[in-house]
Amino acid sequence: MFDELEFNNIQLDQHGTIAVLTINRPKALNALNAETLQDIAQATEAIMDNAEIGALIITGGGDRAFVAGADISELAEMKSVFEGRELALAGQDVLQSIANLPLPTIAAVNGFALGGGLELALACDIRVLGKNARVGLPEVGLGLIPGFGGTQRLPRLIGQGRALDLILTGRQVPADEALTIGLANYVADNALEKAREVAQAMLKHAPMALALAKESVRRGMETSFDHALEIEADLFGLLASSQDFKEGTRAFLEKRPAQFKGE
Repeated sequence: MFDELEFNNIQLDQHGTIAVLTINRPKALNALNAETLQDIAQATEAIMDNAEIGALIITGGGDRAFVAGADISELAEMKSVFEGRELALAGQDVLQSIANLPLPTIAAVNGFALGGGLELALACDIRVLGKNARVGLPEVGLGLIPGFGGTQRLPRLIGQGRALDLILTGRQVPADEALTIGLANYVADNALEKAREVAQAMLKHAPMALALAKESVRRGMETSFDHALEIEADLFGLLASSQDFKEGTRAFLEKRPAQFKGE
């Protein structure tokens, strides 16, 4: 459990096998400052160390924003190439730690997810948007580009042309358009409630299969198709020797629910 952990800008709760990380700076529309990024990094480590957790949901506190972007007051303090590069690398490192988690991660986007907020959502496996959500990468309006992975993750998700449209115009996209272009997986009246539903559906399955499915997709996207097929075959073979595979096939043949143990 996470009872002993205290953070200034986020809240981390455990609901059975689901962890919910809430960015909790509602007066700043949950903007990501350096302290909040550090809190997220520590929370991610705690989730990695908690064997009870099978899925992570990330959401924003309040109704107005998931994360409205990076903290502009901190960005305005940058005065050199070195400072800018270090900030980008720090943000990329935190978001990559979320992307690398060996369990399903879901962004429950309530309200605005702009700049670093959309980049945080892009680091998750699945994005559930509330009907009032608006997403975008407006950094060019500040004389910047997305620096926490947005220029890399967005085109991999929705294609180069659509990604460049959003990045170069800086426009905000409503939930229905985000769903149409593949930026959102679901749109719901209550994003957090829908995210819990999706997480529960995933958690019915074998933990090792979920983890290696993520690994196969992630590694396959970074290499040639032929090599990606080899990666898939290797991970398929690894799972074929697992106890969960044996349990899954027995349960199917015996027409009963499987009891997976992550072994």
